[in-house]
Amino acid sequence: IAHTRFAMSVEAVIFDWGGTLSRYADIDLADMWQLAAEHLARDARLSVPELRAALIAAEQRYWAGVNASQHTGTLGDILAQASSALGLDVTAAVIEEAAQRHLDAWTPHIRHHADAVVALQALREQGIAIGLLSNTHWPETFHEHFLQRDGLAGLIDVRAYTSNMQHSKPHREAFAYVLSHLGVAPERAVMVGDRPVDDVWGAQQSGMRGIWRPHPMAPELGAVVPDAVIQQLSELPALLADW
Repeated sequence: IAHTRFAMSVEAVIFDWGGTLSRYADIDLADMWQLAAEHLARDARLSVPELRAALIAAEQRYWAGVNASQHTGTLGDILAQASSALGLDVTAAVIEEAAQRHLDAWTPHIRHHADAVVALQALREQGIAIGLLSNTHWPETFHEHFLQRDGLAGLIDVRAYTSNMQHSKPHREAFAYVLSHLGVAPERAVMVGDRPVDDVWGAQQSGMRGIWRPHPMAPELGAVVPDAVIQQLSELPALLADW
């Protein structure tokens, strides 16, 4: 653990989701695009690989726009853009396939870290409120499914997904939304995440402290200076107690 010391106690911890509470998943929506491409290929002139590539490209264009403007959107926005680009009803294909194959069937790679439950329980025993703030285009129900499945939902007081919000991290409004619902001032809150700019720098610009939890695929820190660096979620309770 590397950190600087503060005199003010911590009243709330806000976690990022992908790569922080959950293990980093490199393919994200690729499984769903494969299913949608197979569905569309029944009536389209394009091959499954061509359709899948076009759908993945639509998602990449979406994220490029989010990174540039910090204005978020939904899975529906991506499907609408893909439908327009292909001249096909992508939305119907995704909905039909998702209905036929349970979420776990096409995203078996989504798993939370083994120490996530224990770490959150320890923080709650310290009287610390817990929030979640995820940059995502997934519907809220997708995330809630995984949190419920792995026993985390009941340990998180406020769960915020940018697919339901106007702005994404690192925009100040994204952090302000969670802080207001937690009822905690920014100087008494900490953000934990794997992305230096979105999570650490964004939190710091909002008056919070930022803790970086890297993994092998995490972006490099660059000019960002976190208030602490941890390798495991289980390190958090002792670190915050020291603060």
